[in-house]
Amino acid sequence: MAKSGCGCLPFALGGLLLIAWFGQDVAVPPLKVEQYDPRSPRRPMPDWSDEQFVIEDNPNGPADSMGTAFAVDRDGAWLTAQHVTHGCARVGLEDGRYARPVLRVIESREADAALVPDSLPSDAALPLSRRIPQPGTPGYHMGFPAGEPTLVMSELIGEASARRGRSDLTQPILAWAEKGRIPSGDGTLSGISGGPVFAEDGHVVGVNSASTDRRGRILTTAPDAVARLTAASRAVDDRPVAYPFAGLADAESRFTAWLDAGVIRRIFCDVDEKRGG
Repeated sequence: MAKSGCGCLPFALGGLLLIAWFGQDVAVPPLKVEQYDPRSPRRPMPDWSDEQFVIEDNPNGPADSMGTAFAVDRDGAWLTAQHVTHGCARVGLEDGRYARPVLRVIESREADAALVPDSLPSDAALPLSRRIPQPGTPGYHMGFPAGEPTLVMSELIGEASARRGRSDLTQPILAWAEKGRIPSGDGTLSGISGGPVFAEDGHVVGVNSASTDRRGRILTTAPDAVARLTAASRAVDDRPVAYPFAGLADAESRFTAWLDAGVIRRIFCDVDEKRGG
């Protein structure tokens, strides 16, 4: 039976932060969007279980909004969710009190993931894995729901499939059951989209994509789809070492350190008036 979910559409910019577009008084080259699809011809991905979810798109179309991005290469490659960047006239990556314009985005056509190459360098990169964790093991989701840094704890339910909006195409996802948050709260997770989810071994195993607030489910991209996107981009050369989490306190400490170092940042979408309505 299909389960309806609300997409973790990034939170609106207005009133959240005193973020100004970097160099907004000078001309910025138009955003270049590329698409990567390893399927030929395009066809629905196979259903991996009887449990299906729907990732709802914004019914009013793209809007000025905010999500999460994280560094996967120190030379300036960042991962986020495809729905965070899709339909934007321009995209900006948080750089202090500014949003540094992004000139190029590579969007996956098989998963809700997008890669931003040739952007801000980072002092560190997060380790990726294509291995799916065992059901019942913990996950740590990091990002900016409602614009605020938040760590969400979960337990992996398992593999599933998700249908995007009204499309007939499905995509493989991992489904997680939310167990708690730091800081505590029960509001929408909108804005955590694009952030990393870690397995207990310290690897990133997906990108936060959507949540079902009523049932407490979090949907993330399948790790092998993210691996194919990063490989196709040829922008990710780093192979950072992953260290297992020693528990919740360790996850919270690392999240704080990555925020301070700028390894996990806010990412912004600006829709022009004609497209944004």
